[in-house]
Amino acid sequence: MTIKAIFLDRDGVINKEVKYLFKIDDFEFIDGIFSACNYFQRLGYKIIIVTNQSGISRGYYTEIDYQKLTSWMLSKFIEQEITILDIFHCPHGPQSLCECRKPGPGMLLQAAKNHSIDMHNSWMIGDKETDINAANLAGIDNTILTRSGHEIDEKNSKAQFFINSIKDSKKIITY
Repeated sequence: MTIKAIFLDRDGVINKEVKYLFKIDDFEFIDGIFSACNYFQRLGYKIIIVTNQSGISRGYYTEIDYQKLTSWMLSKFIEQEITILDIFHCPHGPQSLCECRKPGPGMLLQAAKNHSIDMHNSWMIGDKETDINAANLAGIDNTILTRSGHEIDEKNSKAQFFINSIKDSKKIITY
């Protein structure tokens, strides 16, 4: 049996964009992330986070630093009665030839394989065109870009929808 999922980028979607974020003190949730995720769960979606973390390969922080921040972040979701089904991260840099780094579809395809995800009925919410490209390559056509992270070239984007914040996704994802 397949499930439907909401794939979320982390930086710029879940938390405010901070270059090479790894300190809990620098982590700030974007307003509306918890209400949006509760809403997704009520609609029957599973939530999966897919995030590039090139700060690891660049030596700005370690895998252990990333895992500590991730554990803390997950505890905050749990406090809000939100279950994150899984988190995938790519520790490689932009010059890497790996398949996991977005815009490559590796993390999403691995999630689909691990959890029997119906990609056609799933969504990707990101803040960069690389998030949309990865989703499209993985078979996800339902895509949203938030204006809460990076600059977006909306005229040339392949995203279906554009929103100011994750909280606005509730107006788009209604089934």
